[in-house]
Amino acid sequence: MNKLYARTYQAAYRGVSKLVPWRTPLLVAGEGSVVTGVDELKHRNITRFLLVTDQAMSNLGLYMPFIEKAAELHIEAILYDQTVPNPTITNIEQAFALFQDQNCQAIVAFGGGSVIDCAKGVAARVAQPNKLIPDMRGQLKVRKKTPFLMAIPTTAGTGSEGTVAAVISNPESKEKYAVNDTVLIPDVAVLDPELTVGLPAALTATTGMDALTHAVEAYIGQSNTPETEAYSKEAVELIFKWLPIAYTDGHNMEARRAMQKASYLAGLAFTRAYVGNVHAVAHTLGGYYNVPHGLANAVLLPILLKFYGEAAEERLADLADFAGVAQPGQSVHEKAVMFINAIEKMNEQMDIPQKIDGIEEKDIKAMAKKAYKEANPLYPVPVIMSRKDFESIYHTVQK
Repeated sequence: MNKLYARTYQAAYRGVSKLVPWRTPLLVAGEGSVVTGVDELKHRNITRFLLVTDQAMSNLGLYMPFIEKAAELHIEAILYDQTVPNPTITNIEQAFALFQDQNCQAIVAFGGGSVIDCAKGVAARVAQPNKLIPDMRGQLKVRKKTPFLMAIPTTAGTGSEGTVAAVISNPESKEKYAVNDTVLIPDVAVLDPELTVGLPAALTATTGMDALTHAVEAYIGQSNTPETEAYSKEAVELIFKWLPIAYTDGHNMEARRAMQKASYLAGLAFTRAYVGNVHAVAHTLGGYYNVPHGLANAVLLPILLKFYGEAAEERLADLADFAGVAQPGQSVHEKAVMFINAIEKMNEQMDIPQKIDGIEEKDIKAMAKKAYKEANPLYPVPVIMSRKDFESIYHTVQK
């Protein structure tokens, strides 16, 4: 693909995006908000909703206070708890059928990014019952009004509670792709830090690095606005300060609150400014080998930042200042290097590996082709990569 064409496409898309009706969710935050959030259903006269979650949440029973409060207000929950990591079209179709069969009026997503993505997929199918998920792949293909959607994240990483994206996996084609539409931005986001206290340290680490990737890729890309820049900077500052604390002391409520905020802000940043090549590669690793998205992003982020070289240095130097890792008098290049080194150090401190297990040589060309197709012409990255470039990245992280 011609690089000039890609840059022209991105410029045109930036112009169009200014005309799109962006919104941010109503935010209900703080300890206990998982219960008070039910009031948002009552205010909208909702009497029956589909609760989209997964088996882990059912085993833990984390959503029971929400369901019990809803029952007190005569609001019935219809449970779908079969969402898998990297949610599939099958998940969405099962939950969509339940939504229709039970005459639900709203959707509540209770869980991590996969659960919220699944719920968004259901919302898209409700809005467009005659369109299948693959038909809505890409940009602005839902377009019709979706049912009321509330997102209650139990991790601090994806930021899906504030974004346009639903990332779906197709195990048959080994693809992982996004359905992007402003109608998929949740109406309400509930950020209750108590829901993340029990998150294992390893998951705290990888989801936190997922949020960092969102903030960094949004900031170094070429589709920023003053608003998205501010979101990214604050998210980076919060993550560098609080992620190591949340990792070592999961019961530190201030750290948990800060990481939820950082994840949300990073989501707001990338939903307007987009992600980049880190995500293009991570999505293929998820599609082919079910590599957890946060883990893939954590491993790939410093590698891609090094690949970009001078093209990203000025922006990375800015972030080094906000992360608190730059030293007085350092050059732009030195600050950029310090920022990348700090990411690698944080990965190391949280036992995140430098390589990805299971990458097979026979798959690399096909994955590079898919990553290239995902990234181009949409992602406004500092450097437009060739398929050979993508292949080199897979070889770099191959164990």
